[in-house]
Amino acid sequence: MSLSRDEIIRWENSQLADVYHRRNLAVVRGKDALIWDADGKQYIDCMAGFGAAFIGHCNEKVVKALQTQAEKLIACHGSLYSEARAQLLRKLASIAPKGLDKVFLSNSGSEAVELALKVSRKFTGKKEFIAMMRSYHGKTMGSLSVTWNAKYRAPFEPLIPQVKFVPYGRSEEVRKALTADTAAIIVEPVQGEGGVYVAPEGYLKELRELADRQGALLIFDEIQTGFGRTGKMFALEHWNVTPDILCLAKAAGSGVPIGITLAGEEVMGSLKIGEHSATFGGNPLSCIATVATIDVLVEGRLWEAAARLGKHFSSRLRELGERHRIVREVRGLGLMLGMELRFDVLDILNKMLEKGVLIMNAGVKTLRFLPPCVISPSQLDTVVEKLEECLREKEASIAR
Repeated sequence: MSLSRDEIIRWENSQLADVYHRRNLAVVRGKDALIWDADGKQYIDCMAGFGAAFIGHCNEKVVKALQTQAEKLIACHGSLYSEARAQLLRKLASIAPKGLDKVFLSNSGSEAVELALKVSRKFTGKKEFIAMMRSYHGKTMGSLSVTWNAKYRAPFEPLIPQVKFVPYGRSEEVRKALTADTAAIIVEPVQGEGGVYVAPEGYLKELRELADRQGALLIFDEIQTGFGRTGKMFALEHWNVTPDILCLAKAAGSGVPIGITLAGEEVMGSLKIGEHSATFGGNPLSCIATVATIDVLVEGRLWEAAARLGKHFSSRLRELGERHRIVREVRGLGLMLGMELRFDVLDILNKMLEKGVLIMNAGVKTLRFLPPCVISPSQLDTVVEKLEECLREKEASIAR
């Protein structure tokens, strides 16, 4: 039996832990770059499950793969071998950066980061971590420890000790922070939650050199950038730099929960039996959804679509910036774009929702766009048109 919009909202508000900033939208269906609410209203989705639905909502190949697998096997713990898991590992081996040939499967990006931190300490025998200002790596106790925003960390301290935060994009500050006890440097090639900031040219290469010189590991958090979003299969390809550990999630399973931590054999091999595990890690449904997602990505070379559409979209957004002084900057890569305004963006988010477009924020003043790569140029143009209407309305209200 279907629930009405009011019933959906009432049940969630009354029963769920109150930890999300809620939008006044009850979603019941999605297809490609569109979602529909319980009243049948259609929206262009530039949020895509916080980036998870990169190849679109309910991709036919992913849906079919899930249906087939659900009839065969749903639960299989890592203590048993699994055909679905083996299929995923074979598929990952075909796309993973060279040298990152050992895998741990979990359920989320935060979990992928948790293992990266644990294995860094285990392999190096060191304790310190260097993370970046504006970073976001998750909200579990370990990943939270290397997340910058104090509003997330402060209520749960003490967290992991010996974490140093340095300005993003400034390798000389990393150099100053490095010590003989630094286990790892963790960085996002493109900061997402922090405001959609792209790594400056040469920065990641310099971090690679600094880590090597100090005997520390380099961790790339590509939870939001991985699997095609920036115009490459992995964002690291823009700079031709390979980390020691690569953390992936979000778009990997097209909405089915999965976390992936990749590392070299020597690094991952430092873990012994029983030192890390996950009941649902390598779950058959998650694995087969990720296999299907990779197939769709590779067969369609969809990272190229992201690059092409991102170029069109960013160009249109920058044109808006030229026409409206309240726009401070447009930045990003591929279909991971941010528009920084000169004021709090909450009103814009709500007005765009009223106009049938779902977007998100990255901090207080930045609009974040993470549309699926199957979105059409005309849909992107509609997003820009609706956004211009909102900017004009805002400017008019400021003028009054």
